[in-house]
Amino acid sequence: MSEAHVTPQRLRTLYVMRILLENSDENHLLSSSDIVRRLKEYGVNAERKSIYTDISILKRFGMDISTEPNVGYYVNHRAFELAELKLLVDAVQSSKFITEKSSRKLIKKLESLTSKMNKSGNTAIFYNVDKIHAAILKNEKVTFRY
Repeated sequence: MSEAHVTPQRLRTLYVMRILLENSDENHLLSSSDIVRRLKEYGVNAERKSIYTDISILKRFGMDISTEPNVGYYVNHRAFELAELKLLVDAVQSSKFITEKSSRKLIKKLESLTSKMNKSGNTAIFYNVDKIHAAILKNEKVTFRY
């Protein structure tokens, strides 16, 4: 099949998967209407009923998608838990042999493994941990306000 035949409409189920992975978690559910709205950003027109089919296909494919009746959908389980990602970021940031540029690239890749809902608040945490490690290495006093 040539690339011209791969229209956004044919990629709908994959876009639904991307939307769920990037924008949902147990605290941020997406209704079928939300998903239809977000699909339009990819140039895909869909009806709510087609979302039910896409969710069913993704579940059969092996995605752990939970459904709250009359509320919405979210990705229940990912390859890494948020705490595991934080631990990996911490390890990257504290590594003495990884350059700052490489560290930032790796952290950006690790951030892509969680939903955007988790990223917004946690990106600052990742970089604050880096500052704390730098202070510890320099044997400096660390203070903070809670």
